[in-house]
Amino acid sequence: MAALEALALAYVGRYATTRARLADYLRRKLRDRGWDGPDEPPVASVVSRLAELKYVDDAAFAEVRGAALTRRGYGARRVSQALAGAGVDEEDSANARTMVEAHAIDAAMAFARRRRIGPFATVALDREQRRKAFAAMLRAGHAPAVARRITDALPGADIEDD
Repeated sequence: MAALEALALAYVGRYATTRARLADYLRRKLRDRGWDGPDEPPVASVVSRLAELKYVDDAAFAEVRGAALTRRGYGARRVSQALAGAGVDEEDSANARTMVEAHAIDAAMAFARRRRIGPFATVALDREQRRKAFAAMLRAGHAPAVARRITDALPGADIEDD
C-alpha cells in the first residue's frame, strides 16, 4: 500500500491529471510490476485519498485544460471530447464548458488566425478552399454557424461577437 501511494504521489507531483487517468496509471504499473498483496490492489482508495487531499482535482483540471484548448483555437465540442477522454465527468467539467461556450468566437478566431482562414486569409478563398476551411473548423469543434461565418468572411473583414 505504501509503495502504491508513493507511486501515485510521484505521478501527481509530476503531471496534471484526473482521477481516471491516475487510476489507469496505477493499474498499468501494477500489471507491469505485479501485485503481491492478498487482496485486490487498493487503487480506488489511493485515488480517493489523493482526491480528498486535492492532489487530484478533476474540476480544476477541466478548467485549465478547457482554457488552454480554447486559447489554441478549439471549439466546445472538441474541448468536451478532450475532457471526456481524460475521464472528467459532466459535473466536474460544467464550469469549463460554460467558459468555453462564452469564448466560442474568440476560439474560432484564434483557429482562423492560425490557419489563415476567412478574415486572416491573404486572398479570398475559392469555393473548394472555403469548403476545406469549413471542414477544418468543424473538426476543431466549432459550431457550423460560427464556422460558416468565419469561412465566408473576406480577408481583412471585422467579425464581431453577436
